[in-house]
Amino acid sequence: MHDIRALRDDPAGFDAALARRGLPPVADMLMRHDEVRRRALTRLQELQARRNALSKEIGQARRNGEGSAELEAGSVALKTEMEALQQQAETEDAWLLSALAELPNRLDPDVPDGRDETANLVVHERGVRREYGFEPKQHYELGEALGLMDFAAASKLSGSRFVVLRGGLARLERALGQFMLDLHVEEHGYVEHAVPLLVNEAAMYGTDKLPKFADQSFATTDGRWLIPTAEVPLTSLVAGEILPEKSLPRRVTALSACFRSEAGAAGRDTRGMLRQHQFMKVELVSVVAPEESAAEHERMTRAAETVLDRLELPYRRMLLCAGDTGFGAARTYDLEAWLPGQQAWREISSCSNTRDFQARRMNARLRRDAGGPPEFVHTLNGSGVAVGRVLIAVMETYQRDDGRIDVPEVLRPYLRGCEVIG
Repeated sequence: MHDIRALRDDPAGFDAALARRGLPPVADMLMRHDEVRRRALTRLQELQARRNALSKEIGQARRNGEGSAELEAGSVALKTEMEALQQQAETEDAWLLSALAELPNRLDPDVPDGRDETANLVVHERGVRREYGFEPKQHYELGEALGLMDFAAASKLSGSRFVVLRGGLARLERALGQFMLDLHVEEHGYVEHAVPLLVNEAAMYGTDKLPKFADQSFATTDGRWLIPTAEVPLTSLVAGEILPEKSLPRRVTALSACFRSEAGAAGRDTRGMLRQHQFMKVELVSVVAPEESAAEHERMTRAAETVLDRLELPYRRMLLCAGDTGFGAARTYDLEAWLPGQQAWREISSCSNTRDFQARRMNARLRRDAGGPPEFVHTLNGSGVAVGRVLIAVMETYQRDDGRIDVPEVLRPYLRGCEVIG
């Protein structure tokens, strides 16, 4: 959510910021509605003062035994006008709130310009791509050949974009989730949570998933939503709160199922597990003081990179350009893993600084120890990382020529010493 005062102070700058995302100018339209609302509120205050004065005059006239009918009629007329002004102010306020809720976050100045992912910048590349004495297969070829990845069974149960994992691959997926949780809790200072998979509309709105992405999420018949990511419940824990400065930063994590309708994804990644309606993900969320969010963004991204370092997976960090940065983010790093079977880099984690964009929507604030009025916190979220996608990367990276899959050394304790899947 945007601060209307920032729009009033610099409408040209507001339009210029949105133009970086390819949006047309909107400041003039917003300011016209804001001016109507403010005029109505100003007039409402004037009439309230006049009505208060009339009430005193009516009371004095009655005490003096004088007629007060004319004064009372004037008071009724004022009340009628005030009710109309109140309705006008509320209508304009609702319109402004709705319009602002549809506008994306302002980008950080160092976010590169560009229309799509082709303009993203490589920050660094880590790890060594393996050489194979055979043609590497894609994950679904490996999984189906082993009989441990079954898309047909999932389709019978739920339709397309679902998968059933069996045996060693089901265990490997579980091991990956447990390994990442342990790493983030024990080494990176995150507090593990188990969160609801169903949330209310307020939680979705506060984390900028509504109204913009309603068609990309699943709603229940009783008005709740299946979470598209654990970011929604984890971040919403501070909704409506005024947090003591000494309680920050707050770093929380959860391993959860996530649900996305994948609206608009027709024809994209139709084979395999890359784009599913249901998947597992370890989410990282930080709530910090405003001056700490840039450093926290680097810290969070490094925590996600550590997962890939420990698994010895080649990856690169990308700074997303203006056209590829998500709706609620001011700045985003994507981590992309190298998939030998695809011979391509694919996103495996996304870490974003939303600054105060979400905090304004959910009214999450902090109070400084030195006093003063509450101010909005900054919130950050990132994949730490997507379990299904890192499973794909492990399968393709650690494949053998006979189709079996080596278990990364760091995961073997979670699999009771198992070294090979197959």
